[in-house]
Amino acid sequence: MRRRQFFAVVAASMVVAWPLWTHAQSADRTYRIGFLFDSPSVFPDAVEAFRQGLRDLGYVEGHNVVIEYRWAEGRTKRMRELADELARMKVDVIMAPTSVYTGVAKQATATIPIIFMSHADPLGSGHVASLARPGGNVTGLSIMMTETNVKGLELFKEAVPGLSRVAVIFDPATPSHRPGLQAVEAAGPALRVQVLPVPVKSAAEFDAAFAAIEQGQADGVLVLSTPIFIAGAKRLAELALGHKVPSLFGPKHHVIAGGLMSYSPDRADLYRRAAVYVDKILKGANPAELPVEQPTKFELVINLKTAKMLGIQISPLFLTRASEVIE
Repeated sequence: MRRRQFFAVVAASMVVAWPLWTHAQSADRTYRIGFLFDSPSVFPDAVEAFRQGLRDLGYVEGHNVVIEYRWAEGRTKRMRELADELARMKVDVIMAPTSVYTGVAKQATATIPIIFMSHADPLGSGHVASLARPGGNVTGLSIMMTETNVKGLELFKEAVPGLSRVAVIFDPATPSHRPGLQAVEAAGPALRVQVLPVPVKSAAEFDAAFAAIEQGQADGVLVLSTPIFIAGAKRLAELALGHKVPSLFGPKHHVIAGGLMSYSPDRADLYRRAAVYVDKILKGANPAELPVEQPTKFELVINLKTAKMLGIQISPLFLTRASEVIE
């Protein structure tokens, strides 16, 4: 009887110890995160916010996590090559911040979890089946670009009341740009703004685009966000200023580069929140069941130096609504 009791106690202790041992084993593991994006100079504060988010959750680079950074510099062919490389490495998760990078990552793997951090339209692009239940290996945070573009146009008109014809620079190859453009066109009549679509497929077409804007007599330009335009922020700002056209962008780094104003979700906040998705997936969560989250913080940034060079007077009351004013 004592012998049976002894083995029963041993067996019970093994059952209790097993989950503790597997937890310790998991804690000792070094995870590999693939990070696929434009370059270290794009949204550096947001990338650092992501790293800080990981640290807050107990992930220390070089200790229990390694981040495999891959920078494509906005080049489509390079994006695909780097996505394939990360898939071959069998990283534990791939961070693909925007819709374009999500698309190439999704083509590279149907099994490795992919987390987007600032996707313009995950549902409209077909990257998820629904926001509540993505249904595949892709999930993350959306910037709701379609809605944000409309709000941005409203703010643009308020800041520059004389706007009557706004050119919209968009990339036909970016999945989210068609619905984004359509939403802006639909909002135009209520704002008494005529929309002039200007398709741009590469940085080589920037100059021709602004020549078309001048020929079309547009008195403002709205640039939709995509890797090509993000990489060319400085040139786009220079062209807008050179043609004396007020400009509205999404990411604020365009305004830092010399654009007039920008309106978009706070990317640093989104990237920080993306670390929570990583933590959940590394702990066994299924990306198909992790709902897509939306932004809760937005940024309105205005460059007063550019406004002065364009001869635009932005009202003090409007400036009080800005998250940041560059002087």
